[in-house]
Amino acid sequence: MTGPREPRDTPLNVARYKINRETPASERPEAVEPDTNEAGQAMMDARAQYVEISIQQAMRRGDFDNLPGTGKPIPGLTAPYDPDWWIRQKIDREQITGLGPAALTLRSEDAGLNARLDAVVSERQVRETLDDFNRRVIEARRQLRGGPPVVTAIRDVDAEVARWQARREAVRIERDGARDRDAAALAAMTWRERRRAKRER
Repeated sequence: MTGPREPRDTPLNVARYKINRETPASERPEAVEPDTNEAGQAMMDARAQYVEISIQQAMRRGDFDNLPGTGKPIPGLTAPYDPDWWIRQKIDREQITGLGPAALTLRSEDAGLNARLDAVVSERQVRETLDDFNRRVIEARRQLRGGPPVVTAIRDVDAEVARWQARREAVRIERDGARDRDAAALAAMTWRERRRAKRER
């Protein structure tokens, strides 16, 4: 049994026949085509050789030494699959704020919320910041436009205020302890050492 026959294209075959009859053998497309293919192949080979030489020269210069991530495991290989991994990495890498789906921006804001609260000086401002954050989380959960699900939890305002006060107290105790240590060290210094320390400041 023979294989499937190629569909016939009668006008094309007629044109080929006319070209073959009327054109001398040296000028026929079949005679020119192999040379064109060989020239194209030679051009591709020359480009490949140029690229290879450029890579070898760059390696000898050390352009590929100490690239970021050399010898380190690829991050995120062992983590569970996340369909939004690329946008999350972009936001983290470039520290983009305020852009992207609410689910991602709220998650990154949640990660830095404690530092933001620690910069606030009054309990009223802490409560306002937390109320605003919780309101935006609830609105993002209600949104109907699609996008990744919002997994950021709302914060308990009273518990967060208590944690904020505890962190402030810990910083104050540390600061007072450092001041007391400095005072004790200063008291232990001799008169000449104090003068030298003053001059060095």
